[in-house]
Amino acid sequence: MTQVPGNAATNAAVPGERTGLGRLIGAGLILVGLVLLALGAYLGPCRYATSTPGKLTVETCTVDYKYRSGTSGSSRKRTKTRWCYGTFTAADGSVKDLNAELKSDALYQRGHVLQARRIGDTSYQLDHGWVGAIAVGCAWGFGALPFLTIGFFGTVTGLSSNRAPSQRLFRTCLALVVVGVVGLVVSLLVRFFV
Repeated sequence: MTQVPGNAATNAAVPGERTGLGRLIGAGLILVGLVLLALGAYLGPCRYATSTPGKLTVETCTVDYKYRSGTSGSSRKRTKTRWCYGTFTAADGSVKDLNAELKSDALYQRGHVLQARRIGDTSYQLDHGWVGAIAVGCAWGFGALPFLTIGFFGTVTGLSSNRAPSQRLFRTCLALVVVGVVGLVVSLLVRFFV
């Protein structure tokens, strides 16, 4: 069939446009992955290393209930948060806060001493040790791995796996995504049980 000039097919997609969009999406996913890695480093080991260790002597603990409407409109979901209030004393004696509060994993009796860390001027958290801090960082890192992997695949191939080298890269990227998901689950389990 001969092509008459001026009668080009209007529905034909230009392959370069699709691969260009795939590469742009891939670059965006790499950026998201890098942000997640930075958050993991900050919220895990960096925050733990820069916080002040100490003890919080419990005065009282309370439970806050919050209700949210469900998607069906008639159901309401209840969330509860445990808070403990008391006096925080730094291990080196540099800080003493009489009005410290932190989210707790349980309700404690008055006088109970919790290992805590001061992470800001008025922010405190339970001390789960280096293992807990590294588990938080690893959870964010493994959560970033699927974004980085899919982003890399997108920037290299334009999200097209029609050719043989792209198919091999696709299988490798799929394995890395699985490693990221499994690593995320294991890191969260470690953090939960520490």
